[in-house]
Amino acid sequence: MRNVGARIHQKLAEEWLLTLALATTLVLSLMLGRWPRFSADELEVVLLLGLLFASVRGLEQSGLMDRIARRLERGRHVAPKLVFATFVLAALVTNDVALVVVVPLTLGLKTEDRAALVMLEAFAANAGSALTPIGNPQNLYLYWHYGLDPLPFVTTIAPFSLGLLAVLLLAVLGRPGEAAGEARPRVTVQRSALLYLGLLGVLVGVVLRLLPFATAWVVAVVLVVAGRDALARVDYALLATFMAFFALVDQLGRLLVPQLKHVGHVFTAAALTSQLLGNVPTAALLAEFTSRWPALLWGVSVGGFGSLVASFANLIAWRFYLNHEPDPAARQRFTLRFLAYGYLLFALGALLYLLWLRTIGPA
Repeated sequence: MRNVGARIHQKLAEEWLLTLALATTLVLSLMLGRWPRFSADELEVVLLLGLLFASVRGLEQSGLMDRIARRLERGRHVAPKLVFATFVLAALVTNDVALVVVVPLTLGLKTEDRAALVMLEAFAANAGSALTPIGNPQNLYLYWHYGLDPLPFVTTIAPFSLGLLAVLLLAVLGRPGEAAGEARPRVTVQRSALLYLGLLGVLVGVVLRLLPFATAWVVAVVLVVAGRDALARVDYALLATFMAFFALVDQLGRLLVPQLKHVGHVFTAAALTSQLLGNVPTAALLAEFTSRWPALLWGVSVGGFGSLVASFANLIAWRFYLNHEPDPAARQRFTLRFLAYGYLLFALGALLYLLWLRTIGPA
């Protein structure tokens, strides 16, 4: 039930963004007397996202993710293991899946302060997902839109991602130890896990341009034939939101490009806009207006910290804890702490960006 609650809250946020984008696009279309147009790159990104979502959902259904999670709660140093595992899973299978796997285990642990651990896991999901092109939707979009190579992408954002991981691990190492909760039933991993792992590997090859894009259509056919349950669980609202924001960007370009030719600091615009719209639509909105992709990548990554709507990972972790905690006062304290620590990491991320600029050069 807690998983369902978090998913519902995420859906509500996505529906709000979708409605906002569609309404604004309609108004601009009527003003400009033209309908938006979609580029081939934008349609390819949406297809890849949908296939990645389906493959990851298939891995969830197979029991493999639960098996990994059960192993993490055994033995010593449970809290550091959970935070580090959230970081790694977010980099490999997206930040929302990492939290859906790890946070329910955390809430079942015997510990003095579950709230702090859940917050650290949310922040680890944001930091980990920033590290790879497939860690979150905005990364995939920026990677594909700018035609980047894997090594420059990862090395550009690694100081931010790994720097925050170090801070989070230091924070969790200072906490009291956790003991496992009640005994949980053994999870059986279905054979379908091999299929979805294979499909995910193929899609990563397509994203990294090691395989031709036509290979993605082969994955789509395999999913239609053997993975319909996984396809049914794809986050189609998020895909529709991407399409709506692509349309909005096309219309805004007609109005704003002349005014945005001399924008001085893409990082600040991306980081602050993410606080209001979230980092996924912010990436789609600003990418058309700048060629300075490192600043935009840093901006939406840092911008994932702070407000609850800045990142879907924030909403998921926040909702998980609120569904678990019956005390209204405790829920309020958790929200205030989450925002306070989130903005502290936002400031730290901005500082890391300034240090990175000094050592590497202008983004």
